[in-house]
Amino acid sequence: MTTNECSVHLIVKAANFAAIAHRTQLRKDGSTPYINHPIGVANILTELGGVSDPNVIAAALLHDTIEDCDVTSEQIEHEFGAKIKSIVDEVTDDKSLPKAERKRLQIVHAPNISKEAKLVKLADKLYNLRDLLRKTPIGWDTKRVQEYFEWASEVIAGLRGINKPIEDELILVFAKKNIKLGEK
Repeated sequence: MTTNECSVHLIVKAANFAAIAHRTQLRKDGSTPYINHPIGVANILTELGGVSDPNVIAAALLHDTIEDCDVTSEQIEHEFGAKIKSIVDEVTDDKSLPKAERKRLQIVHAPNISKEAKLVKLADKLYNLRDLLRKTPIGWDTKRVQEYFEWASEVIAGLRGINKPIEDELILVFAKKNIKLGEK
């Protein structure tokens, strides 16, 4: 196989793996298939961010499989290798911790993760924020949406300087909520 064929195979394999892992899940709006999220994150990276690294794109597709599915870090490494496992691990919250602590750790860790993980995290936050502008999740009120935007701004402040097109889009999204995106 050529390098390009290997890259395409890797990305399609990751999409298939993620689709199987998320097959029974819906987004927090209660109607959107969850798989739309990782595909959308990968799309942001390639279309808006100009990212072509197949490891980053595959990691974007897989980024929630450990956190939200019955998938282990070891399975990711076995199927996709150490590099993709590393990126996915960097963006995975430890669900054994309380929610407030997981959110705090995202802010603390953001400046210290790899460039590849920062790309996935930026695109993930952009997708989630756009989703919140489109439709409020079941059980959320306007205060909770505002709090998510404010928290996401703190996380993103630690990711700045990685991808200007994605960051510029984030600035526009935050402006819709009258929040200035923080500097790192």
